[in-house]
Amino acid sequence: MNHSLPATDKEGYLVHLDDWSPDVAARLAHMHGVELTPAHWEIIQLMRDFHAHFDLSPAMRPMVKWVKQHLGDRKGNSIYLMGLFPGSPAKLAALIAGLPRPTHCL
Repeated sequence: MNHSLPATDKEGYLVHLDDWSPDVAARLAHMHGVELTPAHWEIIQLMRDFHAHFDLSPAMRPMVKWVKQHLGDRKGNSIYLMGLFPGSPAKLAALIAGLPRPTHCL
């Protein structure tokens, strides 16, 4: 495994979205204390789909709504998402998914 990461900004987000790969995601997650499981990958893929559809990274409320739309109430809620991506789920999931920092996220 190549241990060098592609270029990131001062907050750790990838400078070039095309540099993302599952391997890069795993290394970014590891750096933030997250061990990726199938549940994480499910959300990461939804985040990437959201970005492809709307050309932006979702803040928390749109993220919860998008997940609820695609995976149902059990996973489409902030408690579930905080369990996977502690702190700020929208920011951390976007970072690991290789997306820009969501706007309007504290």
